[in-house]
Amino acid sequence: MKVRRKARALALQVLFEIDSVEHPVETALPLRLEAAREEDQALNREPLPPEGQAFVKNLVSGVLDNRQELDGLIARFAPEYPVDQLAIVDRNILRLAFFELKNMGDVPVKVAINEAVELAKLYGSDSAPRFINGVLGAYLAGHPALAKRGA
Repeated sequence: MKVRRKARALALQVLFEIDSVEHPVETALPLRLEAAREEDQALNREPLPPEGQAFVKNLVSGVLDNRQELDGLIARFAPEYPVDQLAIVDRNILRLAFFELKNMGDVPVKVAINEAVELAKLYGSDSAPRFINGVLGAYLAGHPALAKRGA
């Protein structure tokens, strides 16, 4: 598994835990990283390297620090779905994707969207990938300069 893909999955798991049971990030993040390390060791896989761990931390802190703005984007581009009533997984996948699109210029737009759809396939309902793609596509349609950021 690619480093950033694995990091995004771990970030989603941490954000899900924080959003669903309100564990503090200071507890949830290190425990999830340690559990991933132990799982990798047990399965004889390469552990997440330090840059991957840094990416997880950046995503989690970025989403948490910008949650109000990110939720505003979700409300704007998925107006028929109140943010607080979205599936927790879908809400946090969208938060991650919007954070990457708005704040991480090194992540190509198509990559951010594709990674969000892949997370939805892994963790969401059957309809989640299409929903996530539709919301992010609506955002992109309203931001033509962003669409030119790269493939």
